[in-house]
Amino acid sequence: MSEKASRLLEEENTLTLIVRRDATKPDIKKAVETLYDVKVDKVRTLITPKGEKKAYVKLAKEYNAAELASKLGLV
Repeated sequence: MSEKASRLLEEENTLTLIVRRDATKPDIKKAVETLYDVKVDKVRTLITPKGEKKAYVKLAKEYNAAELASKLGLV
């Protein structure tokens, strides 16, 4: 976990995930909501210099991204 990912997790309630290159924003939103039983506000994506697709998934205010990351073993 990078410093940026940690800051986003705590300050902006946002998870940082590596996803499949062919995954669309609606696909990512649906998968996160279904797998982790949370509501997603917004999904932003980018392609890293390594060729991986990174998704920034902002959770709704009533859910805590840090708590979910802890359950997943990311923190």
